[in-house]
Amino acid sequence: RPSLSPPEPPRHQGSPVAMQRATVAVAVAAASLMLQFGSVDAAVLRAHRAAQEPDTACGKGFDNLVKGSQAYYRTAAVELWSHPMHSMDNATFEQEFECWFASMCTTKCGGMPSLADKRKGELTEKCKSVQADWLQVWNMFTQDEVVWFKQNYPAEKQDKDEGKEEAVETEESTIHYKQAMQVAKEVNKKELLCLTLFTIDDECVKYPYIRLGK
Repeated sequence: RPSLSPPEPPRHQGSPVAMQRATVAVAVAAASLMLQFGSVDAAVLRAHRAAQEPDTACGKGFDNLVKGSQAYYRTAAVELWSHPMHSMDNATFEQEFECWFASMCTTKCGGMPSLADKRKGELTEKCKSVQADWLQVWNMFTQDEVVWFKQNYPAEKQDKDEGKEEAVETEESTIHYKQAMQVAKEVNKKELLCLTLFTIDDECVKYPYIRLGK
């Protein structure tokens, strides 16, 4: 039966690392295709994670955050993923959302100031509503927050013609990693944006639990 893995460059033939990376790339590509047809299989996304290399896009990493920050994320993952259609996605994409949260905490949200006094009530209402869509949350971002988010969320688009041998050898793990982050963002865009603003407004973060508005 034909192999699904792409051929390896000659100098890497027989290399366990190269073969592992090729398998990872195929797994995430499959997940991206399934997203287009409205079905993302959690098992496919998890299949590539065991072989995934650490990425500095996750800051110092979720496991290295202080316990209070980890506890904050756990409460946010429950409160913000309350939509019946997305209630299990916080587990499906746990590694991707933990990565983004760790990045925000490590960089102190790029110095973005808390706007809790101005928007926490409305933000809570929209994030908990099953009627409000992601665009309504996106419109609550300030211009500085929009620029910061676009520059720092690790899901850069890759051109299809960037598959040169040198690029594959040095950047392949980064490419498939960011593809997984992109899938997570597209499937749970509203929840991700809510997590981002709550993290900023809770001072990135100074509390062991998410602070909802009244």
